[in-house]
Amino acid sequence: MVEDRSWTARTLSTVNYTFMIMLSLLCVLPLIHIWAISLSSNMAVSSGAVTLWPADFTLDAYRYVLGKPDFLRSLGVTTKRVLIGVPINLLLVVLMAYPLSKERNVFPWRTVYAWFTVFTMLVHGGLIPTYMTIRETGIMNSVWALILPGAVPVFSVVLLLNFFRQLPKELEEAAFIDGAGHFTLLFRIIIPLSLPALATITLFSTVGHWNAWFDGMIFMKSPEHYPLQTYLRTIIIELDLTSLGSEDAIRLAENVSERTTRAAQIFLGSLPILLVYPFLQKYFMKGIVMGSVKG
Repeated sequence: MVEDRSWTARTLSTVNYTFMIMLSLLCVLPLIHIWAISLSSNMAVSSGAVTLWPADFTLDAYRYVLGKPDFLRSLGVTTKRVLIGVPINLLLVVLMAYPLSKERNVFPWRTVYAWFTVFTMLVHGGLIPTYMTIRETGIMNSVWALILPGAVPVFSVVLLLNFFRQLPKELEEAAFIDGAGHFTLLFRIIIPLSLPALATITLFSTVGHWNAWFDGMIFMKSPEHYPLQTYLRTIIIELDLTSLGSEDAIRLAENVSERTTRAAQIFLGSLPILLVYPFLQKYFMKGIVMGSVKG
């Protein structure tokens, strides 16, 4: 018969659950507040009547934001960046992590390359050399300036190579006996077994590309090429009601303000990540735990 847990264990468990609930609320409540503001009228927001639920419900802020060409253009730039950048990150990380996961008798220079790779995590060339490199390669003001400088995330390489080391060596030996080469082993055996780690890296890469704003401000010469987060960071919204009729302008001015439109943009900018995360969450813990343990 299993004995009941001690009073100390129950107390510690209660404290842990309470702390995690409070920490979760600190992360969720600000987003809920932003959502409530984006669905409330200007008068309700200005009077402080909005907390965690919309007051005087209206969708005018979303209609205004989605009708702005600048927002849609920046959203398109970020979407293009994610669709191109994430596959490039995954491909290069896999091709780099696989040889680094081998033993010295298989890849004698593994230690040298591993230290060289880790060194780039600790020492950065600096903003000015990076800017000069991007400028001299001729990719300024293009989506490649946002993708190529971070094409090989070293943390993801370390995570994946440690995951590769956890896989049974017998699979590799059996594949070589059957005549498989390294590419066949990698793409037909190793990668299908590494879905948790790859899902974790995909999540890291997607969030990193989606939330990045500083590189867009540095490498993009004109606001027309800004990614979404750079646009949200730098562009000041000015309501332009001149193209509307008088009645529409009055109604829009009553329901839409700088604060409600900013809230709508922030929520729309966060929504794709919120939708993607639940599909990858089941792989996330397994991938990051196994990949962080050296075999």
